[in-house]
Amino acid sequence: MDAPDAFDAGGAQVEGFSARVGEAIWPFLAARKRAAVLTDFDGTLAPIVDDPDQAVALPGTVEVLRRLVERYGMVGVISGRPVGYLRERLSDLPGIRLAGLYGLERSIAGGEVEVLPEAARWQDAVDEAAAAADSEAPAGVRVERKGLAVTIHVRTVPQHASWAGDFAARQAAATGLQVHPGRQSVELRPPVDADKGTVVADLAAGWSAVCYLGDDHGDLPAFACLARLRRDGITTLAVAVASAEAPAELLVAADLVVDGPAGALAILKALAG
Repeated sequence: MDAPDAFDAGGAQVEGFSARVGEAIWPFLAARKRAAVLTDFDGTLAPIVDDPDQAVALPGTVEVLRRLVERYGMVGVISGRPVGYLRERLSDLPGIRLAGLYGLERSIAGGEVEVLPEAARWQDAVDEAAAAADSEAPAGVRVERKGLAVTIHVRTVPQHASWAGDFAARQAAATGLQVHPGRQSVELRPPVDADKGTVVADLAAGWSAVCYLGDDHGDLPAFACLARLRRDGITTLAVAVASAEAPAELLVAADLVVDGPAGALAILKALAG
């Protein structure tokens, strides 16, 4: 079977290089059972919304993921959301690997959630920071409790971005938690060696080809991991999901850039075949 001369991304905008997209995904189509397909959730599978609790994947996403699970060696979603949230949004799809809170949580056999032991010890500090945020946040600032992390959202009140940054810095100094910037948000989570890069490195072990789709600062470690894997001889593909808020360094580090979750879904459909 010859590689395609051109590629149809289902009508989604893919930065103007259809032939390049076809070349990039061909190694995955040619060796599905030896390949891993990994992706972020918010901003990649699901459009960004004002209320993070209302985020849902684009129509058809779960079915595409189902086809990928059937055809590929591994399929996973790596997110800043808790594993339980991902299960709900993805219809508890059998066979998919889920990593939540940037790797602090993993889905395991039997529907259980495995928590990184060194992160669990920081629960009291996270609760303390969340309580302070609830007490001090200006009107309109949303405090999202994620269990082992707390996120301060200012999407609907961007005038409070400076407050959120200052608050996070003060809490980090007081509790030892680490500050992580995001899209119109800032997050506090345990200072442990876990991010999307460590998750990709773990899930990629043993596969001949690995791709990852992401849209934000938190996805940069995943792209960096793919670069290391490529130097070790693994076929990799880093797909950046562009938006007005996507960090420039993510777009620069990507092999392909697609336009929003619709473009990400088009790539996943093409990989599913």
